[in-house]
Amino acid sequence: MSRTAVKLDPQRRADALREMTREPLDVLVIGGGVVGAGAALDAATRGLRVGLVEARDYAAGTSSRSSKLVHGGLRYLEQLDFALVREALRERSLILNRLCPHLARPVPFLYPLTHRVWERFYVGSGVLLYDTMGGRHGVPSHRHLTRRQALREFPSLRKDALVGAIQYYDGQVDDARHTMMLARTAADYGAHVATSARVTGFLREGDRVTGARVLDLETGEQLEIEARQTINAAGVWTDEIQDMVGGRGQINVRASKGVHIVVPRDRIRARTGIISRTEKSVLFIIPWDTHWIIGTTDTDWELDLAHPAASRSDVDYLLEHANALLQTPLTHEDVVGVYAGLRPLLSGESDDTSQLSREHAVVSPVAGLVMVAGGKYTTYRVMAKDAVDAVVHSLPRKVPACCTDTIPLVGAEGYAAAWNGREQLAAESGLHLARIEHLLHRYGSLIGEVLALVAERPDLAEPLPGAPSYLRAEAVYAALAEGALHLDDVLTRRTRISIEATDRGVAAAADVADLVAPVLGWSEEQARNEVEHYRARVAAEIDSQEQPDDRTADAARLGAADVRMGRSG
Repeated sequence: MSRTAVKLDPQRRADALREMTREPLDVLVIGGGVVGAGAALDAATRGLRVGLVEARDYAAGTSSRSSKLVHGGLRYLEQLDFALVREALRERSLILNRLCPHLARPVPFLYPLTHRVWERFYVGSGVLLYDTMGGRHGVPSHRHLTRRQALREFPSLRKDALVGAIQYYDGQVDDARHTMMLARTAADYGAHVATSARVTGFLREGDRVTGARVLDLETGEQLEIEARQTINAAGVWTDEIQDMVGGRGQINVRASKGVHIVVPRDRIRARTGIISRTEKSVLFIIPWDTHWIIGTTDTDWELDLAHPAASRSDVDYLLEHANALLQTPLTHEDVVGVYAGLRPLLSGESDDTSQLSREHAVVSPVAGLVMVAGGKYTTYRVMAKDAVDAVVHSLPRKVPACCTDTIPLVGAEGYAAAWNGREQLAAESGLHLARIEHLLHRYGSLIGEVLALVAERPDLAEPLPGAPSYLRAEAVYAALAEGALHLDDVLTRRTRISIEATDRGVAAAADVADLVAPVLGWSEEQARNEVEHYRARVAAEIDSQEQPDDRTADAARLGAADVRMGRSG
């Protein structure tokens, strides 16, 4: 019933870096976000020799800080961007039904109506088109609701906030786990993948890029990785990578900050999400297991790219717009988590980032180097395909076409059978059925690898301190199989403790450090240092969220050093 997959442990990382330097790669991918991981998988499944390097952790940037949705973008229909919506809806269907059903699932949304006749016709026609373009695969069809019906679905909604509603469905995914699983799947197909590996320059033969210089941030070692073709999938760092090859290229990326807040599930009584217009963008209230995610903002950001900071004005903006819909207002005390991410938008003429293109571009500024930028999380696979298509023409042999639309991620194969057998898994493991369902949604058919840890060490069946949704075994497994190298990787991306726990993971930090230290080879001093770094990061984030604007928030957030920076020599 369960499956196995390549384990991304520290030894495999070391082996991957060694293999990347042993002989030239066909393709070197820079960036371990969703597009970079997708490109590594695409190239590996075409039979190419592939390497991927990421300066921090898988999904450490934009790809762990989205709205957690796989969707067509209902508002892009109003902008008449039918091609983008159609493409995204096709990808949504693939993600939900074939590629990673263990990580993604349909989620309902209400669209409140405030005008009685014309708006129902106008919005209803758009949602009907949205459903039709999506082929209705993987999600239920939309339905029209009266105000009374809408309030039954969302009892916390203010009665004067609507005259009726339309309910439709989109998809939801844990973006950080999905990106990590993409990288793990790429490794399963032979790609060499390594985090904490920062590109510091390019190798050149004349004007041609022939690889990259890479700094191993864990050891301080300088590496040279030769490659016939290099793909830059660095997202908001695209311009910085372009600078390394001699100035601005053919595309420029503009960073737009999107902030989300997280509140406990009991603060809002509803069994559906909600979407509403704001003067700048749209507001989502999204069900997220035992919490709600409320977002998002859409504002220019020109400060630190690695750690974009949410200010108090960002949080106030989200609370104000959410409270315009809710009977019982939310306060700052209700907010248990806040995260800010940067969308890598293609730079355009508009001063308003919400009007910039969510479509992507693939260019080759110099021979041997291809850059891919822009796009939406949902269309990562198309972006990856286009990037790999752009490099294969320059390789010395004929390369097969993309096949990633047929390649399930690790944990997907056998997932349906594992889900159907969840009561048996609960009985065999001694864990509650709800625990098994939680694990299946996170690991799919790889659940057996986690349960094996519990069978070997029964103490790992206990929940983590201050984070009752997660077992101690999940922290060990993150280091043993999922590429986590630091405490922040476990608490922020392999789990979501940093945005779900009321103390943002401070209570769990020491326990998690003790659990992963033997796997990662930490001394007592290193484990203590990781805990101190994590606590300082949490304190800096909380401080930044009390600041009035972007500049003061950025300064406060930068008060805590990145743990990887401290190990770069």
